[in-house]
Amino acid sequence: MKKELHIFFTALMFYTRIPCPKNIDHHPDYLNKASRYFPVIGWLVGSISFVFFYFAALVFSNEIAVILSIIAGILVTGAFHEDGFADVCDGFGGGWTKEKILLIMKDSAIGAYGAIGLVLLFLLKFQGLVQLTNKAQIPDFGFGIWNMSRSFGIETLLFFITAHSLSRLAAISIVFTHQYSREDATSKSKPIAQSYTWREVFGAFFFGLLPLLILSFFYWQILFAVIPVFLFRFFLARYFQKWIGGYTGDCLGATQQVCEVVFYLSSFALWKFI
Repeated sequence: MKKELHIFFTALMFYTRIPCPKNIDHHPDYLNKASRYFPVIGWLVGSISFVFFYFAALVFSNEIAVILSIIAGILVTGAFHEDGFADVCDGFGGGWTKEKILLIMKDSAIGAYGAIGLVLLFLLKFQGLVQLTNKAQIPDFGFGIWNMSRSFGIETLLFFITAHSLSRLAAISIVFTHQYSREDATSKSKPIAQSYTWREVFGAFFFGLLPLLILSFFYWQILFAVIPVFLFRFFLARYFQKWIGGYTGDCLGATQQVCEVVFYLSSFALWKFI
């Protein structure tokens, strides 16, 4: 149990800005094993985002509450995945060879492709969350001052958690099926990509799919959201393989962001047409 806690805190330290015990470091062995808890980080980020959304929605409009929830998620992760998405947009948008793409992605400066990509990403994420949360409601807890008839229940919380856990599962699954692209150790994600066992695979899929399965008790249609999410994961992994012969940490971050948005849009489409 002590070792598993150490592995979990390693994942927490690597993927978020949440304070961890002082004895936790980026030990390669623990980083390899930490991939099993990557979707669990989604549980935390999704829960925190929901809390900000919930209480903001008591005071502000649904749109403002969604924006604050997105900001909360970014602050918790330190824009870790958004940065990877921007780097992928710049690298694959401006590079035509493996070497050039990897060089551009390594540059900390953001270019036009990255800036445009982030704007479009956040627009889709914002609109997707607004459309979905408009279907939910906020309880007034008996306080007439709120004068609200809407209510956000456990289903909405599960929706936030599922979006983050399932998208992280889609991202980390690339580690299990493809090779790391860089030949050096310049990327901070290099240690996590060196090896894995069945425990990492089982843990990632268990923690990644569990919130979705629970949510399906409320909305059975949500199970079909797995299809478009993993279709996008498949095509992204294939695209990365074609151009750079594998993946990098930025590719995983980009996959997480894209699959999160795909989940929002797919969920809305499922609830609207099924």
